[in-house]
Amino acid sequence: MTDTLAPTPKPGILDIAPYVGGKSSIAGVAEPMKLSSNENALGAGEMAREAYAAALKNIHIYPDGRATKLRNAVAEHHGLEPERLIFGNGSDEVFALLNQTYLTAGDNIVCGQYGFLAYQISAKACEATVRQAPEPNYKCEIDGLLALVDDRTRIVYVSSPSNPTGSYNTAEEIRRLHAALSPDVLLVIDEAYAEFVSEPDWETAFPLARHAANVVVTRTFSKIHGLGGLRIGFGYAPLAVAEAIDRIRLPFNVSVPGLEAATAALADEAHQTASRDLVQTWRPRLTQAIKGFGFDVLPSVGNFVLVIFPDQGLTAAAANEHLLSKGIIVRGVGGYGLPNALRITIGTEDQNRAVLDALSEFAAG
Repeated sequence: MTDTLAPTPKPGILDIAPYVGGKSSIAGVAEPMKLSSNENALGAGEMAREAYAAALKNIHIYPDGRATKLRNAVAEHHGLEPERLIFGNGSDEVFALLNQTYLTAGDNIVCGQYGFLAYQISAKACEATVRQAPEPNYKCEIDGLLALVDDRTRIVYVSSPSNPTGSYNTAEEIRRLHAALSPDVLLVIDEAYAEFVSEPDWETAFPLARHAANVVVTRTFSKIHGLGGLRIGFGYAPLAVAEAIDRIRLPFNVSVPGLEAATAALADEAHQTASRDLVQTWRPRLTQAIKGFGFDVLPSVGNFVLVIFPDQGLTAAAANEHLLSKGIIVRGVGGYGLPNALRITIGTEDQNRAVLDALSEFAAG
């Protein structure tokens, strides 16, 4: 007989709102256009797919817990020290490992109002609090972050580029933020969409991290490389941070096919170029056209655009329903406090044209 009382989770767990991924299906539609999760519209490159297929013969063998092959490839590709790399089941796991390593009950993290929800979820699981700096212009403000830092702040998270807003922080802003933080506060810079940025005042924070004892930079293979389903991410951290995390990281947290596919993807420069070119061609086209329909589109440096709809009349909810009726799935971002917005991944040419046709029809009433 089953007991009626289940074990009680530790404080705060049941107060955490679970992460809800982008919708992936529409009832009655066999092959919807899924533009809800910022996936690579071109998919994975052929080199990665071939490496994945070749790895199938070894899936009965545990993966290399140190991810040596991928570690060396990432280090060479980005000019980093291999021993300072942390590999995770997506960069989400790197955030969780950082929080687990450095947060205790009563500590806090600081992030922007629209920062990636994964930072918050694992911080709350560590019984830490989350302090969110307002983003009145849909961009992480350095002074706003610093105003929330106190003697219990252990980690400051910055998404640059930021999801879901598409904004970014300049290299000068990141350096100013770091200079103002105490050495015992970890600055984590999430660069998941770095490969799509072309603005001259943005720079990767790898050089900053190389010479700082409290900076971690994270990247993912889910976006430019199209390996979202294989869950591969990494962080570049001070050696002391990497060694501390290695003490709690699960020993085989990245799969054999994932390691092989990611290593191959890193070398597939043609696929990276094609993926980047698609985004940089269509991002301004979508922005201009959707603005022409009377809706606001935030400036974006990612592989998506965020469309702001009026609070009344042609609302985001109504637009979403119209897009679904056309077989197009985009992402509502009410969970980020943006109920009047939809995030639309930049797709293939056919998908992008379908989005524009649907929004044009919606705007016309």
